[in-house]
Amino acid sequence: MELVRCIRHILYNEQRLVREANNGSSPAGSLADAMSQKHLQINQTFEELRLVTQDTENELKKLQQTQEYFIIQYQESLRIRAQLDQVSQMSPQERLSREPALQQKQVALEAWLQREAQTLQQYRVELAEKHQKTLQLLRKQQTIILDDELIQWKRRQQLAGNGGPPEGSLDVLQSWCEKLAEIIWQNRQQIRRAEHLCQQLPIPGPVEEMLAEVNATITDIISALVTSTFIIEKQPPQVLKTQTKFAATVRLLVGGKLNVHMNPPQVKATIISEQQAKSLLKNENTRNESSGEILNNCCVMEYHQATGTLSAHFRNMSLKRIKRADRRGAESVTEEKFTVLFESQFSVGSNELVFQVKTLSLPVVVIVHGSQDHNATATVLWDNAFAEPGRVPFAVPDKVRWPQLCEALNMKFKAEVQSSRGLTQENLVFLAQKLFNGSGGHLEDYSGMSVSWAQFNRENLPGWNYTFWQWFDGVMEVLKKHHKPHWNDGAILGFVNKQQAHDLLINKPDGTFLLRFSDSEIGGITIAWKFDSPDRNLWNLKPFTTRDFSIRSLADRLGDLSYLIYVFPDRPKDEVFSKYYTPVLAKAGDGYVKPQIKQVVPEFVSASADAGASATYVDQAPSPAVCPQAHYNMYPQNPDPALDQDGEFDLDETMDVARHVEELLRRPMDSLDPRLSPPAAALFTSARGSLP
Repeated sequence: MELVRCIRHILYNEQRLVREANNGSSPAGSLADAMSQKHLQINQTFEELRLVTQDTENELKKLQQTQEYFIIQYQESLRIRAQLDQVSQMSPQERLSREPALQQKQVALEAWLQREAQTLQQYRVELAEKHQKTLQLLRKQQTIILDDELIQWKRRQQLAGNGGPPEGSLDVLQSWCEKLAEIIWQNRQQIRRAEHLCQQLPIPGPVEEMLAEVNATITDIISALVTSTFIIEKQPPQVLKTQTKFAATVRLLVGGKLNVHMNPPQVKATIISEQQAKSLLKNENTRNESSGEILNNCCVMEYHQATGTLSAHFRNMSLKRIKRADRRGAESVTEEKFTVLFESQFSVGSNELVFQVKTLSLPVVVIVHGSQDHNATATVLWDNAFAEPGRVPFAVPDKVRWPQLCEALNMKFKAEVQSSRGLTQENLVFLAQKLFNGSGGHLEDYSGMSVSWAQFNRENLPGWNYTFWQWFDGVMEVLKKHHKPHWNDGAILGFVNKQQAHDLLINKPDGTFLLRFSDSEIGGITIAWKFDSPDRNLWNLKPFTTRDFSIRSLADRLGDLSYLIYVFPDRPKDEVFSKYYTPVLAKAGDGYVKPQIKQVVPEFVSASADAGASATYVDQAPSPAVCPQAHYNMYPQNPDPALDQDGEFDLDETMDVARHVEELLRRPMDSLDPRLSPPAAALFTSARGSLP
């Protein structure tokens, strides 16, 4: 033990020197330093466990040698006793000459055996006590690794489902678990050998009871290690659509060290309900119960020699059907939680110990249609963010503080938009105003307020036909699909309402505009700009949605509107957006004239006409189903020249238009100057307009 203390002293000094060297580090560096300090402590404890295990191994060998010599001497005592029995049958003279020496030797040997038996008993007690101390240290180390480090990894894995940083590799955890398994198994073997020595030479005393106790303890420790290290490395999707392929990976962190791979076990996956998961954790009889049918749900664990990992890769699972429970109150199907149960059975140590292992996936929401995805994601977000350690499946608080929700929303937002530009304090104030229907302009005004699940995604916001989450999710969706670079450039202000936009723009020069998220249209983006006119000085364009940006990009739409000059507060529009404009189209080589789309606001047509020659267009034909003008009704429909003043259809005039167009189309292409050839749509319009 002196050697142990010496090594611990050396390691302590090394730790102190490292700490002193890193005193000036950054906060991130301090966190990393704290992690390294914790890892250093774990490694120090492993070194201590290695030394004490080696010490008990030496003590066990010493005990074995002492006991073997004792047995030899005990056999000698029996031989002398047999000789004395023989001498007692001899003549008195012969007996007198031989018996005293044998008796003297026998007495001395008996005395030695008695003393040595006490010594052996003392050795046994001391060894059992050392094993007790080793197991205390082992249990403490295992608690740190399994209940702290592994649970933290699982928590990181859960938050990664909300867009948090990746949970990280399992390699360090596996190396620790393997060291635990190795030391536990060595101590278990030592305890079994000590029991065998006691059975070989029974000596009355407390040792048998002590050994039985440490044997039970070591079995509990290894059982906890094996069952806790059967984990889900890659979670199944938490929003799970029926009839859709999905994957998952299960891993046994101690599989290689305990030679489980010598007889690879099979893992089975089953989907169960929240109630079935509760019963399972209470050890109630729920065998073979499930809430659905998963195809390709069995997989044999494979050992990878290079990495030393034992894992089962479910690559082609599919949920064929789901059986739902009766819903409670206002609960919808997208609030019902399930989980995928993975279970297996295997033995270690030549079938000495047989383990049945089970692990549950993170909560899963089952959907049957893509339209349910957004509400299901809300359920998953709330659960991942606010689940408490050691909870009953899958209990979460019904209310959380607003700052907690802010943290979860910001994490999700940055991940979905794939941006380092998260939600600012001003953005969060806007969201709080929207959620609480409040007017406070500071984040502190809402820091003490709570948000219920119903407020988050069950009840519509006051005055609107959508929930808070549905609106926020729409914002993420449109940014993710179409505007990631604009958000990262700071070109989209986003989280301001119409009145706030008015206040920001009112004192700005004409042509200053900002982009904000629409209140009336989920996932909509609207343009607000300053332009003085007799009627008004602030304008708001009807919102664009994802569908519109699939036809023509935001940058091109802004490029079409030449009277929009500055991005709020004062950045030149082209400086911000020109790199995203669609390049000017080259001439078509097939003789066809390609139609083009351009964003137009009628009240500002004269302003846009000046920039018509330099406008950039999308190479895409408009269709009646997606025409921006018809979809948005931004302004009254222009009168159709084919209709008379009363709105009636004039057949003769329309036929004249048709004949005129037909005549134009029959002309050879090379007879027309390409520079003067207008697009087909323009020909048609001018032809109609020129008719009497």
